[in-house]
Amino acid sequence: MDKRLLVLALGMFALGTDTFVMAGILPQLAHSFDVDIAVAGQLTTLYAIAYALLAPTIAAVAGNVPRKQLMLAGLGIFVLANLATALAPSFAVALVSRVFAGLGAAMYSPTATGTGASIVEPNRRGQAIAVIVAGLTAATALGSPIGTVLGGLGDWRWTMYFVSAVGLAAGLGILVLLEQVPLAPRIGLMARLAPLKDSRIGWTLLTTYLGMAGNFLVYVYFSVVFDRVLSNALVFGALLVVWGASGTLTNIALARVLDRTSPTKVMFVVLAVQAVDMAFLPWTSASLWPAVVAVAIWGATGWGIQGPQQYRLVNIAPPIAPVLLGLNTAATYLGVTTAGILGAVGIHLLGAHYLSLLSVAVFMLAIFTSHMAGRRIAGHHAREASGVVLPARS
Repeated sequence: MDKRLLVLALGMFALGTDTFVMAGILPQLAHSFDVDIAVAGQLTTLYAIAYALLAPTIAAVAGNVPRKQLMLAGLGIFVLANLATALAPSFAVALVSRVFAGLGAAMYSPTATGTGASIVEPNRRGQAIAVIVAGLTAATALGSPIGTVLGGLGDWRWTMYFVSAVGLAAGLGILVLLEQVPLAPRIGLMARLAPLKDSRIGWTLLTTYLGMAGNFLVYVYFSVVFDRVLSNALVFGALLVVWGASGTLTNIALARVLDRTSPTKVMFVVLAVQAVDMAFLPWTSASLWPAVVAVAIWGATGWGIQGPQQYRLVNIAPPIAPVLLGLNTAATYLGVTTAGILGAVGIHLLGAHYLSLLSVAVFMLAIFTSHMAGRRIAGHHAREASGVVLPARS
């Protein structure tokens, strides 16, 4: 295995851990800063919205910045921001630090993926991207549970120090192992947003947004949704391992399925099963073993969204696949942003134990938008087959 890819993946592991671990330490954060848990959830919201809005912007305006320097600067900001969160004297300072953490993540993540693809032979680019993205997936199965247990056994600040240490290790690895990387052709911000005019892409990205909003609406507030079974930090960490591991297994299975099955059919099954799982969660989350089963189904279906969506986008317009995947990442984090806000409202209106019912409504909307995306994609293929290719409807 190429060591350069491993250090790039380690950076993604740090970013992913920072995204997912907040759910595990949210009660401690709320207690430490003396704020309501719904208010504390906005720490995740600000990180996600900063990442979503800044990633395409930075990719456009920093096209001439050497890749190695951009990644090191991003990780440097990310590490310092997490240290600032750990040392924050007030909730306001913690909120600001999360924005800077999102900035660092936005500088690093798309740059690392593009760099990984450019430093290997063309026939190994898919494998290189898979290795780097695996760092993000591993964060759900390992990073978040480890951070949660550290916070539970000690203090939530230990968790932030852990994230900072992983980010620092990735930065040192890049500094030592990675040489200068040739710059890719620069693509401006308007050119990156131009694909949104294609209705196939618009409906697909809207599905990603809704699917991830429904998924993270419960995850951000995991600690209060499952508070009836979270007897200690080890149980909490174990449930997060189940959530992340089941998602990893789903992605492995989908790698074999997507080339033989319509992604529209896969998305319908994934979203429908997740909607049913969320509909019963107010009751399954009340006892440990039903909760384990519910979390396993949730993890498998929640992480089953990205594979079909990325497959759709890459096949719609292969020449601009990196741009489309960047927009998909932005849609993902906008969904996480919405989840944090909608979940805070839902806790006050419905109570934490019934929060998943809001997810059901969001998933029903996602089923509709996924169906519309599938119709537009199929219609375009039919016109191509008949020899009549019209501009995609907006």
